[in-house]
Amino acid sequence: YLPIDSSGYIAPSNYDGYSLKWSDEFNEPVLDKNSWNYETGAGGWGNNELENYTNSIKNSFITKGGFLVIEARQDGTNSYTSARLQTMGKREFTHGRMDIRAKLPKGKGIWPAIWMLGADIATTPWPASGEIDIMELLGHEPGKVYGTMHWGIANQGSTHIGGDYTLSGEDFSQKFHVFSIVWDSTKIEWYVDDNKYFTGSKSQVNGDYPFDKPFFFILNVAVGGNWPGNPDNTTVFPQRMIVDYVRVFQ
Repeated sequence: YLPIDSSGYIAPSNYDGYSLKWSDEFNEPVLDKNSWNYETGAGGWGNNELENYTNSIKNSFITKGGFLVIEARQDGTNSYTSARLQTMGKREFTHGRMDIRAKLPKGKGIWPAIWMLGADIATTPWPASGEIDIMELLGHEPGKVYGTMHWGIANQGSTHIGGDYTLSGEDFSQKFHVFSIVWDSTKIEWYVDDNKYFTGSKSQVNGDYPFDKPFFFILNVAVGGNWPGNPDNTTVFPQRMIVDYVRVFQ
């Protein structure tokens, strides 16, 4: 049992003009297999990451109070485990407002992400499938998050545009914040605690526009990789991304 301080930003439970289409409040004692899949394995995930993703309750579990915990652990020198959960084939959405309330880990080489991929990725390989990064954080800059949209030609490098949001005088490990996108047929807007910090519009996307079809969610904490770099002797383990809820309004 992990006691969680739930203080932080509180989002509204409804929005004018929208209705709640799906949410997971993580109030059941185990992960809802009707919504979530475990992605497991190592191999770097295309980014030279170091972690091995497992389905162990050491790496992902639901704790009292209704919180999903994704825990990155060090199991030996340069040996790390974590979890990567996704909703492919179970919860897929086109357009809407997505709110995810979470408290983030920190430390050099720690790379939490809340993101989405096109549900047709098996037949339309990345980046042609499209990618919507609702939130990414590099653990050596724990007060700054990034929002990004990726597209491009299958099996080639992605074209991407995005923005970032920096807290003043604190970091994202201290309190809960709500990471959101508002996504329609012409644009995607990114928010932290309902503060808009970036808009990516259809007119900015060259080539095939992949953002008008179903996408699924991914929640993970990577360790190491090309973007954050690897952990060093300042990195404290375990590190946890704690998710209060995922909500989809349309």
